[in-house]
Amino acid sequence: MPLAAHGVTHPGRRPTNEDAMLVDSARGLFIVADGMGGHNAGEVASDLAVKTIAKFLAIGADSQAHLDQAIKAANEEILMTAAEQTDYAGMGTTVVTALVTGEHAFFANVGDSRAYVWRSGGLTRLTRDDSWLSAAMDGASDASAIEHHPMKHVLTKVVGLRPELQPSISEFHFRTGDVLLLCTDGVHGAVTDAALAELLGNGKPVVEIAENVIGLAISNGASDNVTAVVVRRE
Repeated sequence: MPLAAHGVTHPGRRPTNEDAMLVDSARGLFIVADGMGGHNAGEVASDLAVKTIAKFLAIGADSQAHLDQAIKAANEEILMTAAEQTDYAGMGTTVVTALVTGEHAFFANVGDSRAYVWRSGGLTRLTRDDSWLSAAMDGASDASAIEHHPMKHVLTKVVGLRPELQPSISEFHFRTGDVLLLCTDGVHGAVTDAALAELLGNGKPVVEIAENVIGLAISNGASDNVTAVVVRRE
């Protein structure tokens, strides 16, 4: 079954763009990464992650195990690069990756970049953030207080932070008409789920959908870099 896909990345209100992405419909491989670190190290980390994952999976991939190994390879590559160049010390990146094979879509994520699927009028988030806020929300009685907590943006997992890394892996049946969205927190922090559902389900070309997602995030005041990859099963 054919895939229609398009990605857009924009610095938003930032002077530089530390996000990176890959859209490879032929291989069914889609990646979004959001880098962090001083001296432009964030953009180095996100670029390394995307390139390493793509290279690792170039020899063929059709399982969750392949995605897990690819992200761990990216973790090792970033750690090695940071150890060799002092300007890159402490750099890291979030990653969310989708690998579509036949009617299955496999996902792997580290950090707070997300994957969503729109299906039959409803939007479902497929990934869970590796963040202090996400952990604190479990069983929380005062969600509003947590939403304004100064540690809400602190990540508990980052690619390139520690030698030991366990990505979150999942899969689902990718049906005709389904629309996937991979995005950084600059997008999901500025655009509501209801607005994302409306954009993803409007039936427009994926190029227009991706551009509209980014445009809405920016018009809503997104303060971070914004990246969105939209994939539809035709």
